[in-house]
Amino acid sequence: MQLGVIGLGRMGGNIVRRLMRAGHTCAVYDRDPRPGEALARDGATAVTSLQGLVAALNPPRAIWIMLPSGAVTEAAIGELAALMAAGDTIIDGGNSNWKDDIRRAKDLRARDLNYVDVGTSGGVWGLERGYCLMIGGDKLTVDRLDPIFKALAPGAGDIAPTAHRDGRDPRVEQGYLHAGPCGSGHFVKMIHNGIEYGMMQALAEGFDILKHADAQQLPAEHRLTLDTADIAEVWRRGSVITSWLLDLTSNALAADADLAGYSGHVEDSGEGRWTVEAAIAEAVPAEVLTSALYTRFRSRQQHTFAEKVLSAMRKGFGGHVEPKALTEGGAEPKPGDAKP
Repeated sequence: MQLGVIGLGRMGGNIVRRLMRAGHTCAVYDRDPRPGEALARDGATAVTSLQGLVAALNPPRAIWIMLPSGAVTEAAIGELAALMAAGDTIIDGGNSNWKDDIRRAKDLRARDLNYVDVGTSGGVWGLERGYCLMIGGDKLTVDRLDPIFKALAPGAGDIAPTAHRDGRDPRVEQGYLHAGPCGSGHFVKMIHNGIEYGMMQALAEGFDILKHADAQQLPAEHRLTLDTADIAEVWRRGSVITSWLLDLTSNALAADADLAGYSGHVEDSGEGRWTVEAAIAEAVPAEVLTSALYTRFRSRQQHTFAEKVLSAMRKGFGGHVEPKALTEGGAEPKPGDAKP
């Protein structure tokens, strides 16, 4: 199939590469021409404007937007809607709020345009590992785009089949799900990311306790000097908490057991907040996920080893780099100081 892609950053560029490896053709656009030029050398058609992107595609067109949520994505959808024709499809593969998806789908439907929201998980490793996709949209549109989703998804791999799944959607076992109508894809991804916050926080706090098992305030006979890198590595192999997040933690600790390259300033990208908002709206208690979100807020004022572990995991799966947290004098900013 043919797909247009807007936004060629950490994930957008690799989405294009994975699709081309599977035999699909891509036309690409980014405000910065350099990633498009690099993809053109790999076989993509790079254009210099949204008008050029629409012109490079055959109807019915499908254009995947991979931009930061909020005003940037909103503006791109508005511009595209004015350029595209009836039957074309706009796909938002970023991390938009699911309520925005419902509004956009309604607005675009009035122009005979289709809208699909795709929660995309896989980070900077998606090119090789594939992307877990959570898709919202009408069945006809999603089914028509199935070759795109199938190519991006990781496939069954070496994960053992789950028992009692006879008669269920086989696409799920390949790593992609048609969750329901517009908005449902990003809603499922939002909850995924909220859970991710909690899992990361549990790992981070556990390693903080291990790191300080030799604290001076403990009785001498109770002090333990433990190798956190080796503990992470052994837990990766057959333990109940084996996970990709643990893999990333093990990699980071093996490289530097003190994680000296991290300040522990941990950002949140929005989905954790929206998850807590959904829990409040539904009157569902979510103590762990809420606490994990609030801990990230606190990390911007004072840092622990746990926050360094969080930072290391975020860099590992998403390429997220900490904001600079030191003043010119080398001291960490006090609460209330402007962040550099």
